[in-house]
Amino acid sequence: MTKNLPDIAAVDIPANPMPLDWVGMSGIDLPVVIEEPGYRREHHARIDAEVNLPRPDVRGIHMSRLHQLVDELGSDKALTPGQLGPLLAAMIESHEDCDSNLARVRLSFDLLVRRGALESADIGGWRAYPVILEAISDRSGTTLRAKVAITYSSTCPCSASLTRQLVEREFLRAFSDRDAVSPADAAAWLREHATLATPHSQRSDAHVSISIAESAASFGLLKLIDRVESALTTPVQTAVKRIDEQAFAARNGQNLMFVEDAVRRIRMALARDYAKVEVNVAHRESLHPHDAVASAGP
Repeated sequence: MTKNLPDIAAVDIPANPMPLDWVGMSGIDLPVVIEEPGYRREHHARIDAEVNLPRPDVRGIHMSRLHQLVDELGSDKALTPGQLGPLLAAMIESHEDCDSNLARVRLSFDLLVRRGALESADIGGWRAYPVILEAISDRSGTTLRAKVAITYSSTCPCSASLTRQLVEREFLRAFSDRDAVSPADAAAWLREHATLATPHSQRSDAHVSISIAESAASFGLLKLIDRVESALTTPVQTAVKRIDEQAFAARNGQNLMFVEDAVRRIRMALARDYAKVEVNVAHRESLHPHDAVASAGP
């Protein structure tokens, strides 16, 4: 019966014949397993799969063929970089009758990672790191990139400097009638007045993209995330007690950052071990209604 069903896309000529850059599907639901040293977890991914359509006389591609090929990624086996090149080749081969010679696939998911508190050994929580894996097969070969998003806290160096000046001014005013101030009196004053002005901080995002070799054993997502968080030093926390909140405040105070500082830190941390690093940073300003942004390309 199937062979008797009409296939309009195969027999009809398009009303406006022209080649198309990309045609395919977006948002295919698929379970994928990510496995790395000390980590294995299944994630709900959304897949975009496309090929080009060079023939202007072909009305439509074979969507079901792409879907079947992509569906093979959803298994109990861990997803590896080496699987994506053959997938792209199969996508192109499945569309020989369309003269397709380009293919790309994009996987989007949240990498769930258990994180402990900074000081308290008995509490922690889950962090979700948005990830995009993109593989493209074109005339220059196959390229594979991984992009991760990392949320952290940033405290403005300018605001901190202005704050310190205000505290200094008020301290001198408070003790202007004394030739000497005891440590106890100074400490008491600071407990009461050290926060008469505070620097502004903001939740911030770093989007980091790297090139991955097809021969790599894994995508190395956890290693990449850990390297970036270590460079920034102030990743957002999950469950905290007061001692952890105090430690986080200390990290912010000791790592004041403009967006320019954040981008440079990340690039320096990744330069030796990663290829074609691209960094985009946004500080969600609490002083302004707009964001501060900076980027550095590969």
